[in-house]
Amino acid sequence: MPTPESRQVVLCVAPHPDDETLGCGMTLLRHVAEGAQVHWLIMTAMHASQGFGQERMAAREAEIAQVARAYGFADVHRAGLPTTRLDTLPMGDLVGVVSAVVSQVRPGIVYLPYRNDVHSDHAAVFDAAAACCKSFRYPSIRQVCAYETLSETEFGLRPDDPGFRPNLFVDGTPWLERKLEIMRMFAGEMGDFPFPRSEECLRAQAMLRGSQAGVRAAEAFMMLKEVR
Repeated sequence: MPTPESRQVVLCVAPHPDDETLGCGMTLLRHVAEGAQVHWLIMTAMHASQGFGQERMAAREAEIAQVARAYGFADVHRAGLPTTRLDTLPMGDLVGVVSAVVSQVRPGIVYLPYRNDVHSDHAAVFDAAAACCKSFRYPSIRQVCAYETLSETEFGLRPDDPGFRPNLFVDGTPWLERKLEIMRMFAGEMGDFPFPRSEECLRAQAMLRGSQAGVRAAEAFMMLKEVR
């Protein structure tokens, strides 16, 4: 397992605000409760040139601030890249953004989205973040984990994709209700069941992953790298 020193700093890379909560909300809350400095890197933002109104953009900024306070994040890092457009940008630009944050924060643990999610932004973020996990350039990183994102991971249809196959489960039982509360802070992102981002689905996923781990509620990850 990573050393206690390397566990003190955690970086969660989120393509969009709410991906961190969907994918690893309980785990991030657990890290904070255990004394870690948890950093949130948000890769995208809404822009007026994409048709977003000033009122909606201001509301999203307020949501991000509220969520950051609710988690107790050490810092929030904003790339500000256009949402749903990351696959149109040079990969070098994306890598540069993530690299700058990793170099500044020096995390021991990095969480990133699953590579084969149906959303193209998620794939681009994974590729950029993975490029910033090389031991010889970023030696602080001891563990890299991919998280699953309801409404994106389960809809991936690539025939060459073996699917999200977790090999790490984190007991989040004490933090399930808080995760649901935080998710509700993102206005308009939640919907009524059977919409994937519904309270019923989030709770069911946590219970399913919990049953696989022998606990009441858990989050599942694909651990891609571990330096012991």
